Formats: sequence, C-alpha cells, structure tokens
Amino acid sequence: DAGECLTIADKQEVWHLEIMGAGKGNKGAVWAAQRVPDDHVSVNANASTIKEIDTNDKEYFMYSDNVFQLALDSGWWDGKQTFRFCYAYAPASRALIAARRREWRVFDLLAPSLQLDPNMENYPFSVKPDTLVSLEKLMTILKDYYEGTEYDIRKNITVKGDSGKMVISPLANPFMNVDELKLHKVNGGWHGYGERNIAVRFTMYATIIQCRDWLPDEIGGLVWFALDNVASSVFVPIYCGVSDLPLEYKTDGRETGFSRKAAWWAFNRLGTLAAQRWGTFRHEIDKTWIPFQEHLLENQATVEQKALQMYNAKNPKNTIKFLTNYTDEWCKKAIDTAWDLGYYIWTKYDGYW
Repeated sequence: DAGECLTIADKQEVWHLEIMGAGKGNKGAVWAAQRVPDDHVSVNANASTIKEIDTNDKEYFMYSDNVFQLALDSGWWDGKQTFRFCYAYAPASRALIAARRREWRVFDLLAPSLQLDPNMENYPFSVKPDTLVSLEKLMTILKDYYEGTEYDIRKNITVKGDSGKMVISPLANPFMNVDELKLHKVNGGWHGYGERNIAVRFTMYATIIQCRDWLPDEIGGLVWFALDNVASSVFVPIYCGVSDLPLEYKTDGRETGFSRKAAWWAFNRLGTLAAQRWGTFRHEIDKTWIPFQEHLLENQATVEQKALQMYNAKNPKNTIKFLTNYTDEWCKKAIDTAWDLGYYIWTKYDGYW
C-alpha cells in the first residue's frame, strides 16, 4: 500500500495523520501528523501533503520515532536537504496531477484571492478561506466537477444549440467511463481517465461531520451522509446520539446485487440514469434535491433546540429517541425520493437516450 491519510477530529482540533509501511521487508509503520489551524481548511486528495516537520512545535506536529532515521537508512533522504515527509515517503503522489488538481480546486473555491496555479506541484498544507465556510458551501464543493473551468471534460463535446451557437451536448456528462472517454477522445490530468473530479460516479458515500462543543455529544455530533455520486445525491442528517438507522441504510447492496432493500441502490440507480443525459437530467435532480436539502438545513436549528430542551445528561433517552426518529424519517424520505425521481426520469424521458 502506498499509504493512507486519516483525518482525525474532535470538538477542538482537526489533524491529518499520514501513515505508510516501514519499507520492503520491514515490519511496522512510519507516520506523521499535522494539525489544521482553527481558521484554516486543508485537503487530502490521495496525495501526501505533509512537508516540513517542526519538531519543536508539539501543538501542531506529531510523528513516529523512526520518521527521520528510516528515511536516511532507506536512501529516501540524504540528511542534508530539508526533510519533507511527502518527498521522503510518497514522492510519486506529488506527481499525480489528478490529486493536485483537486487540492487546487478546493482551495480556489474557498480562497480565490490566493489565485493559486492549477498546475502547481505543491500547495500549502492549509489555507485560510476568504469567508466563513458554510455547510451549503461544503456540500457544493463535494458535488463539483470543474464546471466553468477548462478542466470540465465535457467542454469539447458540443452541438449547435437553439440559438445557433455551439453548446455542450446534453449527452455529455462529467462522469464518463473509460470507453466513453475514448469515444470522445477526452484526455486530461488523469490521462485516459479524463480529469479526477471531486464528485465521481464510483463514490460509495460522502460525509460532512460536525463536532460542536457547545452542545451535548448526542446532539453536537452530526454526520451529513450522502450515498453514491454526490452530484446526484443528497445529504441526510445522522446524529451521534441515534440508537438505530433504517434497515435500508444497514443493508449491503454493492456486494449482494440490486435490491430495493438497500439505500445505496436507490442513489446509484439515480446517478447512473442521470449520467445518460446529464445536461437535461441534472435540472430534474436539482428541482428535487435543492429544496429537500434546503429544508433540512433550515430546519436544523429548530430540531436541535427541541432536542436540547428535552435533554437530561443523566438520562438522555428522550433526546436519543427524538433524534433517532428524526434521522429515520429523513433517511427514509431521501430513499423514497431517490427511487421516485429515478422512475420519473425514466418515464418522462423514455426515448431521449
């Protein structure tokens, strides 16, 4: 394994922990961790991002005892140049434009004033956003596929529109498989795979996690959870205090085959249908999911206030029951809506693909 980055967060801090094997034939691991400053955002997109390690700054850096010696012994660092973790242990990852492009995109969406170059080899470990980052903004970023930039892989798949001008074909989609990319002669930062979007068709699930220290844990810990391709999905709230989930969210679908009993299939089916004519179907999806998502976000404060009013630290069962029922209700609504939207698209546009 080339290594892994684990994002570790609690109510006070967020850290990136990068861990790799200890080299061929060696047992154990080597790792480094860097804390994200409280007013910053950081990105890990399948490439190592930890560079210099300040051994005197225990508040922002941690590392394994072997981090320097192993690099020396293995010939991955000469001991003279400045030690940079990513170049000692994962240099190939910094060469991946598919990873770096996503680093750039997140930073550029949140801190456009920095005017970062989309082709840089290295970006800062973290940056301060130009404005406060909302939940809505994070959801939008996770749905992104470089629309409006030169890295949108649909840009050259054009037809003459009703106005007589060339426009992106409604059949062009940002989630093309390898055969479609070959057919349309699409290349990019991911070479024959086009561009590595933030939103991709092979996503299993995505999460946005809130850790809030001004609320009891049962209420303050909240996972916004989306299944399959985020661009055609919706985030539902799952509170830390829930005691159960709908059966559909506990039923495996990917390994056992198509089933209406698995929530994943409702969203995977919708995403697959939407990609067949993205330029048209995306608008049907937006008409459904945007108000659905807005309602959940607008209702969040009211729900949490009710949960807080009934909260008893010694016996929080009423709060747990309330939040479990709320999560259950909206998870089921999301599943039903995904199935219904798929049927609607299938029926209304039969013959358009």
